[in-house]
Amino acid sequence: MKQPYRTLTGQRQRGATLIEAATVLMVVAAVSGLVGPSFQQARERMHLEGAAAQLETDLQFARSAAVARNAGLRVSFETRDDGHSCYVVHSGSAGDCSCASGAPVCQPGAEALRSVHFGPDLPLRLVSNSRSILFDPVRGTVTPTATLRVQAAGGAALHQVVNVMGRIRTCSPAPALRGYRAC
Repeated sequence: MKQPYRTLTGQRQRGATLIEAATVLMVVAAVSGLVGPSFQQARERMHLEGAAAQLETDLQFARSAAVARNAGLRVSFETRDDGHSCYVVHSGSAGDCSCASGAPVCQPGAEALRSVHFGPDLPLRLVSNSRSILFDPVRGTVTPTATLRVQAAGGAALHQVVNVMGRIRTCSPAPALRGYRAC
């Protein structure tokens, strides 16, 4: 049986030696090096999925609010070259509200109901093939249809495809993210 180390005064030593502590630190550093990149990818994917889910929820909100108010509602999209992108749910015409400055700014007679801003501090960007879409209050339809791309800094993306009936489906462009239909 191994005897515990004793100090010069004859007391037992407690704790770890310098060599044991260095060994533990080397193992922790090696494991962190392996886990770090996958943790960053998981974090990026969580941001991406959260933003795509919020966008889908806001589009459904715009559709149901248009029917409830019996007035057309728009969702307008803006993407700037400096990494800022945003969307705003609003009443009025296509150009009546802007979200480029962070907070929504509307012309008189238009009202912003919801706005989401993606700045350079977030690793996400929103790109739309349409500047603005209108939800019809009577039929719940959308004019024009749109494909909205939420893209992470690492290149992963989710598309929200809004069809003429106002329905939204989520897909992922190639290479598709696991768990999502390929676009």
